[in-house]
Amino acid sequence: MMKLSILIPSVCVVAMMATGCVSNKKFAELQSTNTKLQQSNEQLNQRLQASESDASGGKIRIKSLEEQIAAEKANAVALQAALNKCLNSSSQGNVNISKLVDEINSSNKYIQQLVNAKNKSDSLNMVLTNNLTRSLSQQEMSDVDVQVLKGVVYISLSDNMLYKSGSYEISDKAGATLGKIAKIISDYSNYDVLIEGNTDNVPISKPNIRNNWDLSALRASSVVQALQNTYKVDPKRLTAGGRGEYNPLVSNDNEASKAKNRRTQIIITPKLDQFMELIGKAPAETKP
Repeated sequence: MMKLSILIPSVCVVAMMATGCVSNKKFAELQSTNTKLQQSNEQLNQRLQASESDASGGKIRIKSLEEQIAAEKANAVALQAALNKCLNSSSQGNVNISKLVDEINSSNKYIQQLVNAKNKSDSLNMVLTNNLTRSLSQQEMSDVDVQVLKGVVYISLSDNMLYKSGSYEISDKAGATLGKIAKIISDYSNYDVLIEGNTDNVPISKPNIRNNWDLSALRASSVVQALQNTYKVDPKRLTAGGRGEYNPLVSNDNEASKAKNRRTQIIITPKLDQFMELIGKAPAETKP
């Protein structure tokens, strides 16, 4: 439409020139006006094309934005679904966490019971050891060694003090020492007592004693029977065992070392059934 309105004045100018209706000056003015109108028309056409191009680009951008909005909406729906699933899982997880906390608390309580039992046992062991060492004379202590190792009291009695030479019979001089040990054992009735015989590696063969196994077992049995019969220790708490020559403290290279290996140990331990009872109280495992 704009181009059509501009072409009409141009035709009029040509017609006027052809009929000689206007002067040269007037014609020049009309021609200048026509040129300006053509230039304006061209500028308007360019602006129109630019506007149409911008409108086309705007439509493309709008379409792209609409697609992005649609994608974001779909993403929001997916996120909401994931959130709902997470909330459901969290609810179940809270239940599992609560159970886990209960199990941890129960385990901690059980561990504390074990620690308390161990501390009590350690304290009693120290008291027992102190009472025994205070009751023994200086001379007796030269033949008796008392140690606490890993919660167990070991009373090691030398072979020379305890038995007659080459025999499993208790010597007379050992009576007083055994009596003091028996009193300690009786005072601590919650402990079990293992009597363990040990020898050196020198072979032995006598009537009723075939080897060091026999000798070590017979010597341990003699101590057990003395504790039971002479000192009235409850026999249910006593156990006798022989280790022969196979549990040496040192090598049997010389007489001094052999003498050290020939010993009888009185091993005092907390009653096993008490620990088994405590173990029985352990928290049960929860199945997943």
